[in-house]
Amino acid sequence: MNWFQRKIYLYNVTFGLYMLDWWERCLFNILVVVLMWFVFYNGFRYFAEFCRRELLCNTGIARTFSTSCNFK
Repeated sequence: MNWFQRKIYLYNVTFGLYMLDWWERCLFNILVVVLMWFVFYNGFRYFAEFCRRELLCNTGIARTFSTSCNFK
């Protein structure tokens, strides 16, 4: 059993997928992939917006574009 097969086995045992039929396991894996896609996609969008806003506000470029920053 190589490293990849051990990780698949650990995944199946951890989530109890070994006792499901092949089609139930497939549905569960599709659900996991869709949920992970939502998490990564929205996390990337939030991180990109946060970085853009912080870089503009902290460098002073936002003053020339008249965007709202909380300058002290």
